[in-house]
Amino acid sequence: MKTILIPLSLWLTIALAAAEWPQFRGPGGDGISEARGAPLRWSDTEGIAWKTDLPGPGSSSPVVFGDKIFLTCYTGVSAGGGGRLEDLKRHVLCFDRASGRLLWNTPVPADLPEQSGIREDHGYASSTPAVDAERVYVFFGKSGVFAFDHAGRKLWNTKVGERVHGWGSAASPVLHDDLVLVNACVESESLVALDRRTGAERWRAPGIRESWHTPLVVPVARGEVEVVIACVREVKAFDAGTGAPRWTCQTGIGWYMCPTPLTRDGVIYVLGGRSPQNGLAIRAGGRGDVTASHVLWKINRGSNVPTPLLYGDHLYWAHENLGVVYCASARTGELVYEERLNPNPGQIYASPVLADGRIYYLGRGGRMVIVAAAPKFEVVAANTLEGGRGVFNATPAFDGARLLLRSNRTLYAIGQ
Repeated sequence: MKTILIPLSLWLTIALAAAEWPQFRGPGGDGISEARGAPLRWSDTEGIAWKTDLPGPGSSSPVVFGDKIFLTCYTGVSAGGGGRLEDLKRHVLCFDRASGRLLWNTPVPADLPEQSGIREDHGYASSTPAVDAERVYVFFGKSGVFAFDHAGRKLWNTKVGERVHGWGSAASPVLHDDLVLVNACVESESLVALDRRTGAERWRAPGIRESWHTPLVVPVARGEVEVVIACVREVKAFDAGTGAPRWTCQTGIGWYMCPTPLTRDGVIYVLGGRSPQNGLAIRAGGRGDVTASHVLWKINRGSNVPTPLLYGDHLYWAHENLGVVYCASARTGELVYEERLNPNPGQIYASPVLADGRIYYLGRGGRMVIVAAAPKFEVVAANTLEGGRGVFNATPAFDGARLLLRSNRTLYAIGQ
């Protein structure tokens, strides 16, 4: 048998492509990495491959493509309103994936007037970028959606609305076919589809209210695709190609919606918070009002901030304030466990991520508790960065087996 030698550069290219994390919560938007060997133990002094100081704070997550990591932050003002808004700039940052070295920093001046202060330290750079082989797409609220090439040159900028909000703007863009999908609830109460290449508006769906999450792309029968948004009291679905409305479903959740819905096998899972009715499963592909026909189950446990995980036959999620995590059957909605994390990570705004059969829950101060991704509750490890006194609002990302965490001060690559 003839032995075929593959150049090291090709092996590295294959490995990089397999480990990309190109949007909020990864390739499938589900928070799950296929990598093996994800880290279990680290601290401020050990277990860190590299760390890089950031020019400013932010709540956006890093994304990974090729040999680069992309991230956003802001400078000139504080989240609580200190400084002059005239000095506010967002920054699109690019780092070398192997070393963490900052390769470029492209500042973006704010379109004024802007919100004078953002609650809860969320700040002015909360939307995670999306990246493909040609462009990096970022959403900066009323300043608009931007596309940059991989060298940091601005290619286009499209406004999607003029309004601002005390909670800021947070929904991350999602790529589908040749479109950039943006939840512009704050800016114009709209779901907007832009052309990836030019930024031209392709369609706009109105009536998106009190919705703070990333759009969900759902394949349905006959090759059709829906875009699903959870709003106050209802879930809405639109045709991905045209923006035409397809169906609505009343949820009984009378509050703003932060967690991004999940989907698998034609079922949509929606969680909200602070309501007697907190979650439900809906069969996709309907028409009109499907409340009476397509709801599969409901549950009275929810989440007001973190997005859940769907793994195997179960849903997993965290309460943002109680340090309590949940597991429920994806098929029936039956609650399997409700357990308090020990040690308590404190308030949780980051969405959990999963790798190697383990779920990573990150508290806002920098403590992460790792539990088994199984219907039997088990704490596997706990680790703390920045002495537990940092500001970690961003959802973690994976770079292969490395875990990427961003605080308001630092980008960390944890692992080998």
